[in-house]
Amino acid sequence: MVEPTRIIAVRHGETAWNVDTRIQGQLDVALNARGRWQASRVAAALADEAIDAIYTSDLLRAWDTAMSTAQLLQMNVITRTGLRERGFGEFEGKTFAEIAELWPDQSRLWRDRDPDFAPRGGGESLVQFRERIVTETAALAMQHPGQQIMVVAHGGVMDVLYRAATRQDIQAPRTWDLGNATINRLLWTPQGFSIVGWADKSHLDNTLDEFTS
Repeated sequence: MVEPTRIIAVRHGETAWNVDTRIQGQLDVALNARGRWQASRVAAALADEAIDAIYTSDLLRAWDTAMSTAQLLQMNVITRTGLRERGFGEFEGKTFAEIAELWPDQSRLWRDRDPDFAPRGGGESLVQFRERIVTETAALAMQHPGQQIMVVAHGGVMDVLYRAATRQDIQAPRTWDLGNATINRLLWTPQGFSIVGWADKSHLDNTLDEFTS
């Protein structure tokens, strides 16, 4: 009997491109000032947690978010390219509105969550992306039976993990939160993922007072 692995899954803090609704994909975009504050609040919220390893996407916005917690806990961060955001090909760097204007047919397939659609220029389909994220996260969890790990990644990664844990179809409309720097908790066993808690943002409640101080 394999003991379950507890997973704290965190989306990176806010970037300027998040604010602009600009597709980041696998481009390396840094956190903005609010995103750095959010990362510090995640670290404070997890300060008393027993965390055995911290894994992160190697993209800067995720790595910087992970480092806030790692520095507080005096731990190392392990980067994994397999935790990167979905590759969006020629969509990357464009806003939602620009994509709709430049490539209306591709935009429709993307918004309809066509499972086999991959943006031109090296993009991934939802099927490819789901397989990458589920395989990578399960492989990490498998190394830590009976322990707790932190996984810092991207909105698309959180979406895949939520769907895997709740057994929802890849094309199901999204009804769950994927907020920046929210704390999500899952369990992994060889039978798959399950949800313990999702989209905890209580550590971000004092945004106005603390962000402007």
